[in-house]
Amino acid sequence: MKIARFSSTGEDPRYGILDERHLVVLAGDPMYQGFETTGERVPLADAKLLAPVIPRSKVIGVGLNYAEHASEMDERSGDDPVVFLKPNTAVIGPDDPIRLPAEVGRVDHEGELAIVIGSLAKNVRREDFASVVLGYTIANDVTARDLQARDGQWARAKGFDTFCPLGPVIETEIDPSDIRLETRVDGELRQAASTSEMVHDIPSLVEFVSSIWTLLPGDVILTGTPAGVGAIRDGEVVEVLIEGIGSLKNPVIARH
Repeated sequence: MKIARFSSTGEDPRYGILDERHLVVLAGDPMYQGFETTGERVPLADAKLLAPVIPRSKVIGVGLNYAEHASEMDERSGDDPVVFLKPNTAVIGPDDPIRLPAEVGRVDHEGELAIVIGSLAKNVRREDFASVVLGYTIANDVTARDLQARDGQWARAKGFDTFCPLGPVIETEIDPSDIRLETRVDGELRQAASTSEMVHDIPSLVEFVSSIWTLLPGDVILTGTPAGVGAIRDGEVVEVLIEGIGSLKNPVIARH
């Protein structure tokens, strides 16, 4: 099931189930009110898809979770996942612009699979991970690479407004253990990998992260990016594609 958050003319954001070329409107936020429908159908062509979730609490990033990416960054994956936080103000949706801050140097794309948490979760055992997951979406963990190196920690480099595109939908019924991820810039393939290549798999990530923070409904875990990260520039379009979920496109605009 693909769940979208959308707006249409004159309406506040709503939720719907994607049904080919229509959105079957839900009675409320599925995270709290389930999947009851209203009977209304909105043509997809008449809707603007928004970020499928705006985390009320936190976006948790995972670094160096593909061995080849760790190697290209001249780093080594550790026994424990490397985790960091991005503010929810960094979240944008499909087709929203990634705005490059002035005078920060190189800014990179990082296409990733994202986990959307569906219930209160603390100290979740890896074998129980699915019980707290609503579904999966696509993310781009945009990173100001020069700042990341200069600061020695990642909060500023990864936390700018617009640095966390999410979308276009939340897929609730996918097996995330071996699906293909690609990132393209103006159509040029930059990243290609399978989620089976993760150093720390999704059950392990949910177990580890929930041992640190209490996870709230709507929290998002970014599961790491594969090799092939690269610079994005004013006027380009970044597209992250994940098998079974769809395509997340965002234009890049310099902020002068």
